[in-house]
Amino acid sequence: MSFKDNLLKKIQIRQLTLKVIASFGAPESGSKIDKDAMRGLLELSPYQYQRERDLDLYLEKLDGEQNKILVLDNELPIYRTTVEDVAIRKSPFTKEMLRIGNIIKILRDSDVKVSRKEESVQIVAKACIERLDLAYTAADIDAIAKEGADSLENGYTDGILESLALFAELLGYRPPPKAFELRHHEIFGALTEKAAGEAVFGPIVIFSLVDNALGMLSDQISSFDKPQMEHFRQVAQGKAKAAVEGGKVFEYLAKAILGRSV
Repeated sequence: MSFKDNLLKKIQIRQLTLKVIASFGAPESGSKIDKDAMRGLLELSPYQYQRERDLDLYLEKLDGEQNKILVLDNELPIYRTTVEDVAIRKSPFTKEMLRIGNIIKILRDSDVKVSRKEESVQIVAKACIERLDLAYTAADIDAIAKEGADSLENGYTDGILESLALFAELLGYRPPPKAFELRHHEIFGALTEKAAGEAVFGPIVIFSLVDNALGMLSDQISSFDKPQMEHFRQVAQGKAKAAVEGGKVFEYLAKAILGRSV
């Protein structure tokens, strides 16, 4: 796959990871995890599916007889052991439950359990990302910038959003904190969260879904600074000029990644 395809795959992995983790809920809530999202994540991983008894298992092959085995249930445990051992612990036959050794296994699995819940999701996500070749050249970055600029010129919203998402991933830009959220706008930037609820946001990319207007503020803005916040809103509404506008936003982002002068 190309660098762009691998980077899009990384974004997909992160989104699925966040979706699964968000589905856990509080322990007392009784909520069930998003198994569809977890299956989607596992399909991008080196883990191989195996049905054993009534269990949905996903195996990562290790040296020797043992495997890393994830059980697709609401706990998402990962074990380092054999399929037979997991089957006895998680779905024993009646005759197996009559053996003292198996009873101990069923009641206590800390000897083979590697992780559970959020930690297991992060382990699988890491394995997914490690399969991707994320090395890039200046030509790769310039190509993403050109695709974004061409999409903007042609009014192709999906293409604009895709290029912006790729740059956000590369630069570590994040969605806006609550104070910077605006309806009908896609916004992302460099975020620093400070004490007492203050958010320092910037540089900020602002894309209007209403008229496909794209702009960028290069300075950092504090959510506690009312004049700065008002200027941010004026730029977003097209009532004030942004520091960088139109296709030049993609040039700016490419330069920021490649260490060129911006």
